[in-house]
Amino acid sequence: MIERWLASAIAWLARLVTGATVEWRAGDLGPGQRVFIANHSSHADFVVLWSSLPRELRRSTRPVAARDYWGRGLARYLAERVFRAVLIDRRRSCPAAAGARTAVEEMVGAMGATDSLVLFPEGTRSLDGRLGEFRPGLYRLCLAKPGLQVVPVRLVNLNRVLPRGEVLPVPLLGRVVFGPPSSSRRGSRRPASWIAPGGRWRA
Repeated sequence: MIERWLASAIAWLARLVTGATVEWRAGDLGPGQRVFIANHSSHADFVVLWSSLPRELRRSTRPVAARDYWGRGLARYLAERVFRAVLIDRRRSCPAAAGARTAVEEMVGAMGATDSLVLFPEGTRSLDGRLGEFRPGLYRLCLAKPGLQVVPVRLVNLNRVLPRGEVLPVPLLGRVVFGPPSSSRRGSRRPASWIAPGGRWRA
């Protein structure tokens, strides 16, 4: 299948262009569904994170991405057919709370009983590389999927590899650090306080 071949080629190219090294501190994740959460500072983030996953995990992991950026032309083809991305409409006309609930429902539906997600809980890219506050989507996802594994990922230097406003990447060394997972439980305090990349563990 051409999409599977493209997926392997893009994964190899993403690691080559960014020079991304991978540090796996997540241990043996075993069976089950999970959400990989990461800091967000570049359009290359989800491609590089997804490409850094072991092949079998990559095949069952779907990035969550903005429809307004990935919903047109070649980008849409790659997002839907190669990455199997869950495209979320950030420009809904409904109130913010209702829009957030709908987005979480779409994510839960896309996961089904087997798939995992890549999610950027800040909801937008950081302008200075510092981690911003988490939006409530991750918290609501954890409530909707009790027992979901939450795996923190620290993306290092990718904001310099593909700076804001640039189209072509700059060849610099990036780093992708997968931290130890936590299990979400209904009633737990918001994940922003206990799972933030760079919080409980250092990249």
